[in-house]
Amino acid sequence: MQYDRIDARILEIVQKNNRLTTDVIGELAGISATACQRRLKRLRAEGIIEADVSIVSPKAVGNPIQMLVLVTLERERSDIVDRFKKAIKASAEVVNGFYVTGDADFVLYITARSMEDYEQFTRHFFYENPDIKAVKTMVIMDRVKAGFAMPIETPSDD
Repeated sequence: MQYDRIDARILEIVQKNNRLTTDVIGELAGISATACQRRLKRLRAEGIIEADVSIVSPKAVGNPIQMLVLVTLERERSDIVDRFKKAIKASAEVVNGFYVTGDADFVLYITARSMEDYEQFTRHFFYENPDIKAVKTMVIMDRVKAGFAMPIETPSDD
């Protein structure tokens, strides 16, 4: 997946506000709206832009309780890992899930309406899963920064 200086500028722009029109993005990137539209289409097709999303406030939609959960599996076998990845993807409560190195096997970002709801979730999602060895929950006191913006390296002109 290759991108040039103009693509890098487009990526910087859409990461800040993906609701801008191609006219505005093109103007900011120094190209026509049509050229901008073609480049955005290619960036999406090549998977450089994975998704166009809005960041929603958990509190505003009734999920004020947020947790980071460290999950350790009994054994790190590929079938067990794959099965747990599938469970993460199928769970509405798990907002983000990461397969990681270190003390835990997975880090999950989970939201809930209340601690009682989270307790019910833990009972069916974690405690009924024989592949899980340990779960450590950290309740988030304040979401200091939320986003998905990546630092974009501008390719050199070679």
